[in-house]
Amino acid sequence: MTRTIDILIFPDFQLLDAAGPITVFEAAGRDFSESGAPAREAEAPTYRLRVVARDAGPVTSSSGVQMVAETFAGGRPDCPDTLIVAGGWGTRAASACDETLAYIRAAAGQTRRIVSVCSGAFILAATGLLDGRRATTHWNRAAELARAYPRVRVEPDRIFIRDGAVWTSAGITAGIDLALALVADDLGEAAAKRAAQHLVVYHRRPGGQSQFSALLEMERANGRFAALLDHVRSSLNARHSVADLAEYACMNPRQFFRAFQMETGISPAKAVERLRAETARGALDGNGRSVQEVARSCGFGNAERMRRTFRRVFGAPPSALKYQGR
Repeated sequence: MTRTIDILIFPDFQLLDAAGPITVFEAAGRDFSESGAPAREAEAPTYRLRVVARDAGPVTSSSGVQMVAETFAGGRPDCPDTLIVAGGWGTRAASACDETLAYIRAAAGQTRRIVSVCSGAFILAATGLLDGRRATTHWNRAAELARAYPRVRVEPDRIFIRDGAVWTSAGITAGIDLALALVADDLGEAAAKRAAQHLVVYHRRPGGQSQFSALLEMERANGRFAALLDHVRSSLNARHSVADLAEYACMNPRQFFRAFQMETGISPAKAVERLRAETARGALDGNGRSVQEVARSCGFGNAERMRRTFRRVFGAPPSALKYQGR
């Protein structure tokens, strides 16, 4: 069975938002063997990939690199199995394009899945398809999405979200994570894992479903609270109250709370909780340590408290988040 995947682009789209999923579907469709050679070259392709846009021809991405698209004007002779909407700087103009919105709305009634990558969620939101649904986007634009479309249940710290037939993903490279999940939905986890191995990416990110690890890495490298976050990482068993953290940052507690939340988008308590959760998740991966031992070493106190935190942060208990990459 061949599944048609249409990738919708527009001027100033983000190149990797389109190219990342395309490459995942190519790898999954070829089903590479252990030797690295395609295992089923002679068979019909698993995925048929098409790039579509309002106007046929070269479409220039935000990087200046172009992709050649077919037009969706007047509808398409055969409806795709899945429509993926890219993100990028051009989403604002695309969200106001009546032809683009009409095409997506029409496709939603015929395709099996509608998907957005990164800020492509703004385009889906403009169609009304995200109303009442859970959705995510790049963490840096999540608050904007929530303000602009209050009927969308925005979850800013997820890598991707599936709500019925509608899938949304976080920023840029998260489109690869989402595409691997789509492959798993189509062909099974083993096929998705083989594609990930061929692409040398994680089948499941060590951080689970949270975008927060990427945010913390940015803060550690360059941010105002770099030293503070490193301090928390190195002493997860400490109490780390707002007062304690403010004292370490040489600020009064009220000033510190406001500044930290403005800089990172979350409260200090949530940051500490997620640092503990990410560290604990890594500590559980194949090293033989018990859940209770990891819970104590990461500052949770007991396994039950850690389990509740995992459900809040990752949406799953510790047992469901064993590392599966290679």
